Parts: sequence; C-alpha cells; structure tokens
Amino acid sequence: MSTVDRRSFFRLSSGAAVTTAAFAVSLGPVPAWADGRGDEGPDDPHPSARQFRAMWISLVENIDWPSEPGLDAEAQQEEFETWMDLAREVGLNAVISQVRPTADAIWPSPHEPWSQYLTGQQGLDPGYDPLAFQVEAAHARNLEYHAWFNPYRVAMTDDPSTLVEDHPARVHPEWVFAYGGQLYYDPGIPEVRAFVQDAMLDAVVRYDVDGAHFDDYFYPYPVEGEEIPDEETFAEHSDGSESIEDWRRENVNLLVKEMHERIHEQKPWVRFGISPFGIWRNSSSDPDGSDTSGSESYDMISADSLTWVREGWVDYINPQVYWEFGNEAADYETLAKWWAGAVEGTGVALYIGEAAYKATDGTFPDPAELGDHLDLTTQLEQVDGNVYFSAVSLRDDTTGFVEDLVERHYEHPALVPVIDSIPGQAPEEPTLISVQRTGTGVLLRWTGRGTDATSYAIWRLESEQAREKDLADRRNLVATMRDDGPGLQEFVHDGADGSGWYVVTAYDRTWRQSDPSDAQEARG
Repeated sequence: MSTVDRRSFFRLSSGAAVTTAAFAVSLGPVPAWADGRGDEGPDDPHPSARQFRAMWISLVENIDWPSEPGLDAEAQQEEFETWMDLAREVGLNAVISQVRPTADAIWPSPHEPWSQYLTGQQGLDPGYDPLAFQVEAAHARNLEYHAWFNPYRVAMTDDPSTLVEDHPARVHPEWVFAYGGQLYYDPGIPEVRAFVQDAMLDAVVRYDVDGAHFDDYFYPYPVEGEEIPDEETFAEHSDGSESIEDWRRENVNLLVKEMHERIHEQKPWVRFGISPFGIWRNSSSDPDGSDTSGSESYDMISADSLTWVREGWVDYINPQVYWEFGNEAADYETLAKWWAGAVEGTGVALYIGEAAYKATDGTFPDPAELGDHLDLTTQLEQVDGNVYFSAVSLRDDTTGFVEDLVERHYEHPALVPVIDSIPGQAPEEPTLISVQRTGTGVLLRWTGRGTDATSYAIWRLESEQAREKDLADRRNLVATMRDDGPGLQEFVHDGADGSGWYVVTAYDRTWRQSDPSDAQEARG
C-alpha cells in the first residue's frame, strides 16, 4: 500500500465492529515459495515466524489517541479501531497503549480520576470504559494488548490546583514535588511507591491485558539550573549509608522488583516490560557500558536498567534506541549489539524501540533507515522484535519508510515469541475438517480441542509433511486469528489458488504452539 493509500485507509475506515474470523480473511499473503516475493533474500535469509512487532499509542497530550479531547464515545472508539486496523495492515501483532499518563486513568479507577485527555476535563466520565473497549478491539484482531503506565508523573503543569479536588496528589501534598514545570510523585516515599503500584495493578487485575509496560520516566529528566527537591525525603527515608544518587536508583529498583512480583502473583501470564532510555551507561563511566558518549539513564533518571535485566525483574526490556547508524554519540548498531549482549543468558526478552517519528520528520534522511535497522536486528539472535514510536508516525508516512519497512520485513505475518519464564501450556492440535476452493480463495474449517486455545495460525506448505522448520518460517504463515468461540472456526485465504497443503496450529495466551493439524489440500 502506498503512503497516500495508508492515510486514506485511516480516514476512511468505518471502525465498525467485525467478527474475529472476518478480520483474518484479507490478511494472509501467499507464501514466498508460491509467489516469489516477500522477506526472502540477503537482508533476511531465514525469516523467523516469531517476531514481536508493536507500536506505542500515546494518550498524553493526545499525541495519538484520541486525536483531541472531548470527542464522544463513538468517535473515540472508531479512532481506536482504526489504529487497530492500521496495526494489522502494516503487519504488527501487538500494541502498547497508554492508559495512565499522568496519575489518571482511562478506566473507572478507584484510585485516580478519569484522564483529561479523554474529555478535556479531568475526572469527567467519558461515558464508556475505554480500557475494556481497547482490549476487546485489539484481541478481536489477534493483537496483543500491553497496558502502558507512567509511574510517577502527576501533571504536565506544576500547579496542583489544576487537579481535581480529590486527586491523591492534593489529598497528600507531601507526596508530590514540582520540577521542571511539572508535578511528580516522590519515588523516595514508601507509601507513594505502594500507592502507584496499587493504582496500576488495578488495571492489570481487572482487565484481560497481555502485558504491563513502563516507559522511560522515573525520576524526572534533568532541567538545567534545577535540583530535584527530595533532600528531606532522603534524610527521612535513607539510613545514610549511601549517596542520594544510589538511594534514588534503589527506589526505582524497588518499584520495578515489587511490580514484577505483584503482577505475577496475580496473573503469572502477564508480561512486565520496560522501555528505558537507550543508553544505560557509557563505557567511559563503567566497563560494562556501551561504546557511546550520550546521556546515561543510570545517572540522568536513576534508571539502572542493566540490573533489572540481570536480576530478572522484567520479562522483557524494550530500550529506546532512537538513533541512526553512524551517530557519533550513540550508533544504532553499537547499542543494538550491546543490548543483545546484556540480555544474553538472562531469559529476558529484548525488543528494540524504534524512532518512527524521526523517519517521518526527516531526522533520518534515508527512508530506508528503519528497514536497515531490521536488517541488523533480525540477524541478532537475542533480539525478538521491534516497537515503533508512535502510531501517528506509522500512519502519516510522508517519506515512504513504512512502505519500505513492510516490503522488506513485514510482508508476512509473525507470531509473538514465547518467553520461557512465563508459564503456559500448548493446546491440543486442532482438527482440520475441510479445505475448500471458493470463488475468491480457499475456505478452511476446523475445530479446536478443549477450551485452552486463544488463537490459531494458518499455514500453507509445499508438502503434506509439516516439518518443524516449515512451522518456524513465516514465509509459510498465511495469517493468525483469534479463537472465535466454541464450535467451528473458519478462515478464508483470500486470493489463493488452492495449491499446496494447509495446516492449522493452536496457541495458548503465552503463544505456546500445538502440534499441527493433519494437512489437507484444497478440494472443489
């Protein structure tokens, strides 16, 4: 699809609700062996069927969704469904949607007020439950839904009077400090750390999310001429055995460690991930650091992301490697390889955060830059995928980078990789009942066995034997679709000529794969 077509797709999509099966109908390109195209060649010689592909959807200041505050419920829902359609259209399999940007909520939280970015007025009920709607809309398209939280930011202004009267930051003014023109909860106060965890866990426990996600904001980014006003907190809550800098890092470490533990106590299958600033430390500061010379999150925002990985306090790490190849301070290749080394042997999954906005705004002069990034990351065994900031940049592609990215790497769908530390069990293999030629393609019908299948994948192979390597190659993957409820499942491979052998595999919610069904050729 051309750049113009993608923008038209966003404007014209109706956002109408559709069935899961309907969503799979038009989303399965013909395998490369059949049509001679796709992600095959020197850039990606062995295209894995497992690849995490996601975009961030920003709520704060209405960057992505909703496009402006005050839209009615129907308009908000239509906009979000169109984002989900775009995610499928460009080949993604997950979304990371911001649900708590400034100590607020897009669900009826017992802890914090409704977000002002929904209605234009903090605390005002939008007339529906956006989080419930978003989860359902994502799952209908077989997209994973990761709920994105900002732990400590309270407001984009430093005036507490802009908050609703019963906001926790006004009820407990001692919990809050102003810095850089914004308000923050003080991470050094134990009651604050417990409260923000409670506020975020409410969404994890009550909704069917697949992941819980933090961005890179912990202690605020430095502002020249200002000091973080937490000396009194340090004096009260530190035992004096460490510097204030080490104490701050430990406060963030405790948040991360405790959040990970509490999530898995409640829902062991929910993956907890963080997208830190792309540089932990430079090698000039620490021999374990990267060969870079940029700002260091370890000192800048008290984020010791390497420790989170080594200690297993996250299930995945999603560093924001927002630079280009050859950047003098922070070369993309150098950092991607450093992070690959950081996760090696830890069991923590690695997804690289990509600056799609820099491709759109011209910071990356070459529209092939992001596709070139994937040329590298698909060759690094430790990298399990890529995440793009943000949704609006994938929609408003003025340079052709999306078209290049899709044609080179996302022509075929992909399955979410399994994280071994997350417990799960593969379902029983489905029973493929029929494969029938139709006037527009091939219709498959099958049933699942038991009730533990969350989704299915449809494969088309060269031979009747479904070998392990065949089911590891996304060039054979036609489409994925959500389980459509008890009984018969259906999928139409639109445009297929009926050649080849079809099999279906089933997945639990952690993406563990069943044995394949018996293979069938199309009849009729």
